[in-house]
Amino acid sequence: MGWPGIVFLGFVIGVAGWWLNPLRRSGAKRAARFWLAVAAAVLGAIIAKMLGNLAGAFHDGDSLEWLTCTLVALAAVTGAVCLTARR
Repeated sequence: MGWPGIVFLGFVIGVAGWWLNPLRRSGAKRAARFWLAVAAAVLGAIIAKMLGNLAGAFHDGDSLEWLTCTLVALAAVTGAVCLTARR
């Protein structure tokens, strides 16, 4: 899985995280929250891939890479959405 795959994975996780968020239906900041969720997921997946490759934990295309990038992207979306919900 190369960089386009990581970006696509992050985009899909971000859209799913935004869609499953109960605050999705509220008010005027829907578009901002959507792009924040997508950006957080993509950034989380990219950081997980870079750190995993630097540490030698996995190589491109490993199952562990997919799992790690997915879990970090989910955590990033959760954190970003929780922080914006407090406002």
